[in-house]
Formats: sequence, structure tokens, C-alpha cells
Amino acid sequence: MIPDFSMLMPELFLFLWAILVFLIDLFFLKEKKDVLAYVSLLGLAITLVLICIVPEGRTFGTSFISDGFAFFFKIVFIASTMIAVASSGQLISRLRYNRGEYYGLILLTTVGMMFLASAGEMISLYVALELTTIGLFILAAYRKNSVESAEAGLKYLILGAISSAILLFGMSMTYGVTGSTDFARIHDVIQMKLNQGIIKAAWDVHVLGLMMIIAGLSFKLAVVPFHMWAPDVYQGAPTPITSFLSVASKAAGLAALVRILIGAFGIDAFMDDWGIMIAVLASLAMIVGNISAVLQSNIKRMLAYSSIAQAGYILVGLVAMSRYYSFNNTSPWDLGVSSMSFYILGYMFANMGAFAVAIAFSNHYGSDKIRDYAGLAKKSPVLAATMSIFLLSLAGIPPLVGFLAKYYIFASAISAGGYLWLVLIGLLTSVIALFYYASIIRQMYFVEPATDEKVSVPPLLYATIGIAAFCTILIGCYPQPFVTLAEKATSVFGG
Repeated sequence: MIPDFSMLMPELFLFLWAILVFLIDLFFLKEKKDVLAYVSLLGLAITLVLICIVPEGRTFGTSFISDGFAFFFKIVFIASTMIAVASSGQLISRLRYNRGEYYGLILLTTVGMMFLASAGEMISLYVALELTTIGLFILAAYRKNSVESAEAGLKYLILGAISSAILLFGMSMTYGVTGSTDFARIHDVIQMKLNQGIIKAAWDVHVLGLMMIIAGLSFKLAVVPFHMWAPDVYQGAPTPITSFLSVASKAAGLAALVRILIGAFGIDAFMDDWGIMIAVLASLAMIVGNISAVLQSNIKRMLAYSSIAQAGYILVGLVAMSRYYSFNNTSPWDLGVSSMSFYILGYMFANMGAFAVAIAFSNHYGSDKIRDYAGLAKKSPVLAATMSIFLLSLAGIPPLVGFLAKYYIFASAISAGGYLWLVLIGLLTSVIALFYYASIIRQMYFVEPATDEKVSVPPLLYATIGIAAFCTILIGCYPQPFVTLAEKATSVFGG
């Protein structure tokens, strides 16, 4: 059968556009490099249109899936990449080397994430994951004259290689038992063996392989105890890349985890096993992430630990799926997948918006210290107001999108039953999160500034901050279209 390349139009186009960015930088631009940001944004906008018109189906056998789940996550990837690119103007204008490669690598990384969301079997998923992470390794160390940036890239590379090896070993164990890399085929083989009563001989191998797969992908989500890279990498990497890592990398890891857990291990006999594993990871991430964030004096490290905690909240929805299917046996994935999808959408605007404000502040004052935000409301009322919106949304304060996101996540876990303790941990740690988010707001509004110097923000970055703040408020006040969009992600799983 001839592969249907029309399903790959967005990925192929964005890949070629990344090559075009390299060529434009190499042959046509000498000094004025700022145009590359606008060229990249144009390519991303066209890719977004192609995502909306691409047909659904499968091609290259079952290696590539175009469905509602892939559609939703590709929108998240493109939107987060656009925010990262739009936030990079001043960083790139200060670099005197490899400016075109910066934008090209971001686009190629996004291509890898898009393939990851559409992966229907283990080999294509692993290749897509490597395409994603290799670009991120380079981008984390992009400020090569900075010791912190070089350290961030090296730590990310070493720990990323270890996590990839663990993931690959887990996949090989699953292949060894089932004889297939296709998620649907793995599911059918395990179910058949269960029905025939012959699975017990390989049960330990299945569980061990599943544990290693979850561990490998948990690194991408930066959940405890696989979070050790995040604070140092987030602090040392260029801030737009830190912002990109905090959302897009998490979304990519989540997409891969859902594909594998539901596609291959969505069987009653395994649901409790991986449900408990994910519940432990989620609770540790919420507790350790929030408590550690309280102790930080650097805003990038604080947001790094905050993102670890946010990953824990996201995983609550994944836990709810395992319980909902096992005990209710109806509409197995609706609440879990849709609540996770809606959460990652709202989290994207709030978290990347907060990083955009941090970028504007750092570019002007050259500092990432929280204490230096003192009196920001007097020096730049717009930046202080938008930062407050983003932080309150991350804390889950109504009527912002973060409140509804947490509500849907916790409601899905309560509806599933059996994990009320996890919801209580989420609620208690949200109070801790409110404390350190509110401390920044207090610093901006109730502490006198050391200087009255106004903050100068480039127009593109200002527009990015404004759009992110608008979406954070809009989705919180009028969520229905976005909830419907998130529910589209359940279509492939029979929700």
C-alpha cells in the first residue's frame, strides 16, 4: 500500500521551513537577523493551518496516526513554539553567532514533538523522541560563552541519554514478550495471552518493562524522582528555551506516555499497576516541587520547581483514567484525557506568559533574582499586572484558567474513585503554591523599588505577554470551546 503523505503535510512542511531558515541565514542575511523570528513565526502559522485541514487516519502501516489526540497536542506544540520564538528577539540580537541555527533547531524540535504525538508504535516514537531531545540539548547550551548554559546543556545531555537508554530497554523487554512494536498489536497480544491463561510466565517482564518505560518518559515530564536535571537546566538555559522546555517538552512526554499506556497497556490487568505508579509519581511531584519552590530566590529556579509540581497535577488525570476504566467500565478515557489536555493548554499560556515577563525583566535589568522585582508595579504596571495574572492562574485562583484546569483534574480523580488521598494532596500543595506565588506579587506591589528606572520591552515581546494574559483570562471565563477542543483528544481512545 502506498503511504498517504497528505497526513504528514504539517510535519514535512515545518521540516522544510526549518531548512529554509538555515538557508536564509546562510546565504541572504548578513547583519539584520531579526527577520528570522518573523520568518519562523510565518512558518509556524502556516503549519497551524495545515494541522487543521489534514485528514484523519493512519499511514506507513500504523507508524503514523492522525487523529484528535495528535491534533490537540500539535496545536499546543505550535502555540508554545510561537511564544518561545516571539520571546527570543533580544536574546538573538545579542548573539553574534549561529542565530539562524537557533530558530531552525526550535522548528526541528517541534517537528519531533509533532511526530511523537502521532506515533503508533515504539520505534517511530523513540526516533521522534530523539529528534526532539537532541535539539533541546543544543538549545539548552546555546549561550556557549556562559558557564551556566554549558553546564545546563551537559547535564541535560547526560541525564537525557540515561533516560533514553532506560526507555529503550523497557521497550525492548515489551517487544521480547509480545513480538511487536505496534501499540495496538501489543495490546491484543497481551489480552490474548490473558484470555488463554498463559501470561503469568512473562508477567514480571511485562511489569518491569512498563516500569522502565514510565521511568524513561517521566524524565521528560521532570517529575520526582526524575526531576534532578530541571532546576539547573532551567536556570542555565536561555530563558526562552527554559520557557519552551517547561511546556512543550512536558506536553511531548505526556503525549508519548498516554499513547503507550492506553494504546499498549490499557488492559484491566495492568491498569492498577501503572495507576499506582503514576499516583506515587504525581504525589511526590506535587509535594517536592511546591515545597522546594518556596525556598528559591531565583525566579527561573522557582518556576522550575513550580513546573515539577504542575506535572504532578497533570498526572492526576492520568491516574484517574486507570481507575475510571477498571471500576466504572464506561467511557474509560473521557474525563482523564480531556482534563489533562485542558490543563496543559491553560498551563501553557500561564507558565510561558510568566516566563515572558521574566525575559522582559531580565533583558532590561540583567537579573533573575526575585528580590529585584521589588516595586515593579511602579516601574511597569503592565508587566506587574500580567505577571500577577499568570502567577494567580498557576496557583488556581478563579476566574483564571488555572482554577478550571485544577477543578477538571481533581473532578476526574474524584469521579473515578479510589484516589481521594491524591486529590487532598493536590489541594494542600496548592495552598503552598499560593504562598510562593503571592510572595512575588507582594514583592512587586508592596515593596519599594531600589530604582525608578522604567522597563523597556520590545513590541513583539509585549504582544506575546498581552496575548498570553488575554488567553489566560478568556479561557477561564469562557472555557466551553476549549473544553470541546480538549475533548477531541479522546476520540482515538474510544471515549
